[in-house]
Amino acid sequence: MASRIVVDSWAWVELFKASKTGGIAKERIENADDVFTPSLVLAELAMKYLKEGEDQRLIHTWLQSISEATQLVEVDIESAEESARAALELARKARDGGLGTPGLGDAIVLATARICRAQVLTGDPHFKGLPETQWLGE
Repeated sequence: MASRIVVDSWAWVELFKASKTGGIAKERIENADDVFTPSLVLAELAMKYLKEGEDQRLIHTWLQSISEATQLVEVDIESAEESARAALELARKARDGGLGTPGLGDAIVLATARICRAQVLTGDPHFKGLPETQWLGE
């Protein structure tokens, strides 16, 4: 069966930090048959790195590398509806697990994985234990 993954912001952050976990993420991305990144993830990463004071040219380079290495997926009507369902599911899971409320970005990532019949590459605790998750966390 083909390996299909959706890369979450969490995995990209680890990859760009060049952490041990980031190395695992990089290997999985390189070995996957199909790799998707919701376009919203680019905005999440740009915002995070701007807040942290990273150089804008470096941020641009990172975002460009994502767009070249993966298929960017935009939100459309189908993914908007699936994202709404995913948001409710993730919110219930977070509440039951004592986690903070997940953001809309998490719901879009999960919806993208479901629509693309892929797994989410992440270590974000909101995704832990979901059948669609390739877990990178501890």
